[in-house]
Amino acid sequence: MTGTQGARPHRVRLWRWRRNPLRRRSDLAEAWLMLATLLLALLVGVFAGGTAAGVVNGSIEDRREGTRPVPAVLVEDAAHALPASATEDGDGGVWAKVRWTAFDGAVHTGRAEVDAGAKAGAEVTVWNDSAGRLTSAPPEGAEARFQIVMAGITVAVATGGLVVLGGWLCRCRMQWRRLAEWEAEWQRVEPSWRKRMTG
Repeated sequence: MTGTQGARPHRVRLWRWRRNPLRRRSDLAEAWLMLATLLLALLVGVFAGGTAAGVVNGSIEDRREGTRPVPAVLVEDAAHALPASATEDGDGGVWAKVRWTAFDGAVHTGRAEVDAGAKAGAEVTVWNDSAGRLTSAPPEGAEARFQIVMAGITVAVATGGLVVLGGWLCRCRMQWRRLAEWEAEWQRVEPSWRKRMTG
């Protein structure tokens, strides 16, 4: 029994970048393709993520500029209202009927998110848009930062993933082409090889 029996094959790292008799031009091209794909995915992902974060931040700023808090009066007990979490992104409040006076002096009624324990007649704060309609409060502080960061990360990962997928498809096409070339070469060599083996 020799010492080489049972030995695992040695994997050569970065073999596509090293000169050796078995490396083909297609192997080097494939290595460059993978490197370019990773770099492009990183650059495009960072750019797209930063752009998306900027767009979301601008949208939040527009909401802040286009809305304002307005004092209102609760028309019904909040205990009998619909939970906010059942309809939108509520934070434990409820949707209750309120009455408020818009900027033009007109009195309006509608449903706004209020504390679950509020009683009819209590003063609450609602948010109006430029047309005097009820709207949700713009995100502030940690909530706004979370939305901006998550938008940037999501778009960055999705965009970078698309670039990686494109590179992988190109690599698969290169491999299929190489296999087709091998098949064509074997079709030319196989008859003479068979004659030598059977002769």
